[in-house]
This record gives sequence, structure tokens and C-alpha cells, in this order.
Amino acid sequence: MEKRRADIIADTVEELIFDGTFSEGARLDENALAERFGVSRTPIREALQKLAQSGLAEQIPRRGVFVRQPGPVELIEMFEVMAELEAAAARLAALRITDAALADLRAANALCRKAVEQADPAAYYIENERFHRIIYVQSGNSFLLKEAEKLQRRLRPFRRQQLRLRGRLAQSMAEHEAIVEALTRGDAPGAADALRAHVAVQGEKFHYLMSSLRPAAE
Repeated sequence: MEKRRADIIADTVEELIFDGTFSEGARLDENALAERFGVSRTPIREALQKLAQSGLAEQIPRRGVFVRQPGPVELIEMFEVMAELEAAAARLAALRITDAALADLRAANALCRKAVEQADPAAYYIENERFHRIIYVQSGNSFLLKEAEKLQRRLRPFRRQQLRLRGRLAQSMAEHEAIVEALTRGDAPGAADALRAHVAVQGEKFHYLMSSLRPAAE
């Protein structure tokens, strides 16, 4: 599915924040961005709303939208909660998942594998989001689905960024395979543990995220 213009702009501005072009506290001016991207202000407003939802920008009434980087404690706390939400979804999904959904997971994994072979983190992340959402839905818990999707949107820029860590795509792919195997067996504790470990940010992944945020804060 072709990306909407606002989504493309949001992704591009996200990259400009991570590479330090737009630093911490910088004002994201609608008119300047509209001129930069050659569009009207409408998709710019939508893009800025997406960035605010993810926590990379903050809307201040009567002042505008400003770049906001989470600190290390806030970021690790969000990932800890995300890991537990996804573990709960996997545990429930292992007991409730349908054969059709398992086939969809394998199809998403096949496209993830193709992205790994092409060394394409962006393509991988699109299918990765699809993979995770199938598990949320198959948990059979609508409240859990809503909460997981909300936090996933907030963490999207950071989950995308850590896929650029050398060797991370192949590692993530192997973790996906382990998750599917546990779900196929109906192994609720195994599925929960596999997905929790997959999402948790620790060690090298966390240091990479922190170093990627540093240019925008300097």
C-alpha cells in the first residue's frame, strides 16, 4: 500500500530529528516545512500530529510544535511497558490464535525475510508492524489491543531506529521465527517470553538508541 503524503513527511522529519538537523527544542514551522516539501500546510499539520503522538514533538498552545526528545529513563520505561503488553498479547494469542492468523504471520515473516535479504530496514518495519498487530488482535482482548497500538505508535520512531543496528535485522527475524513456533505449539509461556525478549530494549540496542538521539540534543 502506498504511503500517504503526511506519513512520508513525518518519516522524513523523524530522520531529520535523529540526524540532528532539527535539534531538541527547535520549532517545527508549518510554513517553512510546507515550502521545504512543496506541499500545502494540511499534510504538514497531519505529519506534525503524528510526530506529537510518537513523542518526538510537542504541541504548545499559541506557540507551535517543538522537537522533544525523551530522556533515557522515560524511553526505557516505555519499552519496559511495551514488552509486557506484547508478552500478555502473545500469551493470550497462543491460546486463541486461528489457523488463518498463523498463515498471515508466516506471510508477514516471509516479507520480513525478503527485507533482510535486501538490507532494507524500512520495508522490514512495515511488515514487522503487521506481524505485531496480528498478535494483538489474536489476543482476543480489545482493551489490550488499543493500549498496545497506542504505545506502539509512541515508540514507532525508536523501534524503527534500532533496526539499523548492525546485525539487528537478522536477529529480529530469528526472534520472529521463535515467536511463530511458540504460537503454533500453543505454548503460552514460551510465546510470552519470546515476544518480551524481542521487544525489550537492553544492552547494545539501548546504547544505540541513546547514541542516535544524542545529535539532536547537542
